[in-house]
Amino acid sequence: MLSKMMTLDALRAAYDEGATPLDVIEEVIARRTACADPAVFICQVADDVLRVAAGAVMEMPRDLPLWGVPFAVKDNIDVAGLPTTAACPAYAYEAAADATVVARLRAAGAIVIGKTNLDQFATGLNGTRSPHGAPRSVFNSAYVSGGSSSGSAVAVASGLCTFALGTDTAGSGRVPAAFNNLVGIKPTPGLVPNTGVVPACRSVDVVTVFAGSVGDGVAIRRVMDGYDPDDPFSRPAAPVALPPRPRIGVLDGAEREFFGNTEVEAAYDAAMVRAEALGATIVPFDYAPFREAAALLYEGPWVAERLAAVERFFATNQADFDPTVRAIIAAADGYSAVDAFNGLYRLNEIRQQVAPVWDAVDALLLPTSPTTCTVEDMRAEPIIRNSEFGRYTNFVNLLGLAAIAVPAGFGPSGLPAGVTLIGPGFCDDALAPLAGALHAAAQCGIGRDRGAPLPAAPLPDCPAGWVEIAVVGAHLSGMALNTQLTDPGGVLLRATTTSPGYRLYALPDTTPAKPGLIAEPGYAGDGIEVEVWALPAAAFGRFVANIPAPLGIGKLSLQDGSTVSGFLCEPRALEGAEEITSFGGWRGYMARR
Repeated sequence: MLSKMMTLDALRAAYDEGATPLDVIEEVIARRTACADPAVFICQVADDVLRVAAGAVMEMPRDLPLWGVPFAVKDNIDVAGLPTTAACPAYAYEAAADATVVARLRAAGAIVIGKTNLDQFATGLNGTRSPHGAPRSVFNSAYVSGGSSSGSAVAVASGLCTFALGTDTAGSGRVPAAFNNLVGIKPTPGLVPNTGVVPACRSVDVVTVFAGSVGDGVAIRRVMDGYDPDDPFSRPAAPVALPPRPRIGVLDGAEREFFGNTEVEAAYDAAMVRAEALGATIVPFDYAPFREAAALLYEGPWVAERLAAVERFFATNQADFDPTVRAIIAAADGYSAVDAFNGLYRLNEIRQQVAPVWDAVDALLLPTSPTTCTVEDMRAEPIIRNSEFGRYTNFVNLLGLAAIAVPAGFGPSGLPAGVTLIGPGFCDDALAPLAGALHAAAQCGIGRDRGAPLPAAPLPDCPAGWVEIAVVGAHLSGMALNTQLTDPGGVLLRATTTSPGYRLYALPDTTPAKPGLIAEPGYAGDGIEVEVWALPAAAFGRFVANIPAPLGIGKLSLQDGSTVSGFLCEPRALEGAEEITSFGGWRGYMARR
């Protein structure tokens, strides 16, 4: 029996116990039939077609990363053989081919179960602007689900599939995550291809992932990402690392705006406390210039880019548009080419304005949405309410940043709140460990299942072109020489131990005090505590060049069976040295001292 939330771990466990993709698809069919929200899907893959797809996956290699994993697709992303409507029936066309991201997911073994509802032409953050109805928050059907990727979020939060694709121009891959107790992975613009996606604002659109955990979301995003020459906005990744104890920018003073929602404000304050407890340094910053950048998306010439996406269709089919969407797109007539250039100039001025913020912080922690509202209230004031949702999201893609939205807990009303970690472009993987730890610390489960267990928070990967090094003594976190790793931008990847077969000694007459690690094959010890760090290649070379004798770099075997470069000591240096192997590592020995 599958758990309520079909996480990657839950599916793998079920498959290990003998379940098949066909069994999982039968469960998906049953859950879709029982779903209480009729507005989640625009088009569902027929039951018999799903069974055929599951059978085809069973013929694929079992070790594919997403073997037998069901997912849903926002209906502005092409799935071959299904209509793409962007929630406008008159616009519909049958997709001849999968969008690049869908093709990559299917090749990895994933199974499409349907196309999900959205704010028409991805114009909105609330989920009420669709002729197919308004998907609702899974916690209170009177409340909005968030948009534009409304159906995708509700599908995952309801346990209908493991993950769903959304798109994000102004926050559509993040706000629905907050309103439904999910993780929203919002990649750096250009990291994930947009080929086969109906654009909203083509220059800043991003395909996103809704998932139950950061680990799941990142694993799925990694299947999708990679340069695509067919997408003119695709960019090769240039990974950016974050320090192990990052400086996190938080709202301060008048820039703290929650529109009277004290529950979300309390959740944000609690998330700041959790971040600090997890080792981050909290740094108040001035959000005002970011807010000005955010305003450009709906109050500047980027509105005209929404018209560019549907210009011919809009010219002859205005009656087919949702009234609010029509009004937003029609406002493009008020902007000229000169306005567009002036907008670009102003955006780049803002980039310069916010540059000192990025010198002072490594990432930002913001409310995903400062408030929520009922469907009735949204329909009464669709522009004002929607703009409230986007106060802390609209700037992110315009400035080329990465973001991960995570749950932050529930208020007395029973409604969830969320926070988002935002960092420099291509720090997508580097954000994941803290984002996952924040979600775990909030203890609020996954989607509608507030008690669902979370998989372990993901560890950072070694960025491409960097070098791993294992340290055993004064270079450990918090020790005297750790700054030799952190100053050049080193990143802590993991704490672990060596395999058996190593002894540790306190070397005499060293300042600061240092240990020496000696390999002794056949020694039946428990392993010695080490930390594995990553350094840029050039910094690694400088670091190694400055290591004093009798220490040097060799190959260490770790307890997981892997091998990594790390500190070793020449045996000649052990004369007069105290063996400290029994302490398990340098920390244990120094604590005794």
